[in-house]
Amino acid sequence: MTHDPESLRERAARALLAARDRTHLLTTCVDDHDLTAQHSPLMSPLVWDLAHIGNQEEQWLLRAVGRQNALRPDIDSVYDAFEHPRAERPSLPLLPPTEAHSYVTDVRSRVLDVLDSSPLRGEPLLDSGFAFGMIAQHEQQHDETMLITHQLRRGPAALTAPEPPVTSDGILPTEVLVPGGPFTMGTSTEPWALDNERPAHRRLLPSFLIDTTPVSNGAYQDFIEDGGYDDERWWSPEGWNHIREHRLHAPLFWRREGGQWLRRRFGVTEPVPADEPVLHVSWYEADAYARWAGRRLPTEEEWEKAARHDPVTGRSRRYPWGDEDPGPMHANLGQRHLRPAAVGSYPDGQSPLGVRQLIGDVWEWTASDFLPYPGFAAFPYREYSEVFFGGPYKVLRGGSFAVDPVACRGTFRNWDLPVRRQIFSGFRTARDAGAVGA
Repeated sequence: MTHDPESLRERAARALLAARDRTHLLTTCVDDHDLTAQHSPLMSPLVWDLAHIGNQEEQWLLRAVGRQNALRPDIDSVYDAFEHPRAERPSLPLLPPTEAHSYVTDVRSRVLDVLDSSPLRGEPLLDSGFAFGMIAQHEQQHDETMLITHQLRRGPAALTAPEPPVTSDGILPTEVLVPGGPFTMGTSTEPWALDNERPAHRRLLPSFLIDTTPVSNGAYQDFIEDGGYDDERWWSPEGWNHIREHRLHAPLFWRREGGQWLRRRFGVTEPVPADEPVLHVSWYEADAYARWAGRRLPTEEEWEKAARHDPVTGRSRRYPWGDEDPGPMHANLGQRHLRPAAVGSYPDGQSPLGVRQLIGDVWEWTASDFLPYPGFAAFPYREYSEVFFGGPYKVLRGGSFAVDPVACRGTFRNWDLPVRRQIFSGFRTARDAGAVGA
């Protein structure tokens, strides 16, 4: 990747503008009532996300990078994600929709001026345009959060998108062997990588087998029909207590009607497509399915080796297909389609070992807790990752159809509580395959 300042400036501008285009779509396709309503206690009102995006951009790019006076210091507390839990945010003195749109537009106009004059070198926040990339990623992460809110929202469809392309190229093996041995995990060179992805370090893993594709809706229905939700054998103690307490019997948004499974997807009720990756399942559900299938969830290390390791060269790629940025032939990303593609899609995006759909479609639960890498250093603020380490959070990898390429790469780490189902989460399974290879 080039580190030329002008190329970095163009890349940063494209990333910021793409994020804003998406934010605009997500916040103008519904009326003010839907913008200010809380559609679930798990999520913020859309208008909170909108102004929070602008406030973070003001704090980091205008004040910290541009050394400008604060535009709206009076709202810093209102849009502090750590100070106010999501369930409380509707009661805050939020900017009304018109004012919020005006605020983020004003901030962005000033930010583009700062970007034009920034040397993009000389201090950590400026090197390689890191602060601009961080804010583009932050906005895209909130765009995915807002898309989750749209999925939770009741009422007629407000968003549309074309169907994913049919790109499967025939019958695939069900699993792929990943040979044992060392590989490089994480990164020390990706210019916009966040602190929890750093530093690059060597890991030694035994051989294992991993699913060629994510687990499909059809396969997950077999688990349901076999009484998976009623058999304590497959569940961790915490998972069993959780599904009993909340009376869970299927993925979120699914219901059984007339002998058929239906799902609600962005305001439309439709039959559950058997060939798509299963979506909206918790870690507990993914773990139980894997046990039922006589398998397990892959560890985070296994997932990344399957996605990045090239056994011919011994190096770790940026993405499964290589080092070039994702294109529409590689993966289902960027809200181009409002659903996962069928399992087996995107042959051009497969890893050197033939594992598919590791990037895009669904976030994939792993067996791993969210922990720092050896040599971790918090940057640029401790609250991004460090406060979540060592808690109950589980790691998800790979991104979903809702995530933008700027916030998704082979080293990118997502994390959430094992009960979460409203996120665009699925999984694949793995199993042991003997001792470490030569």
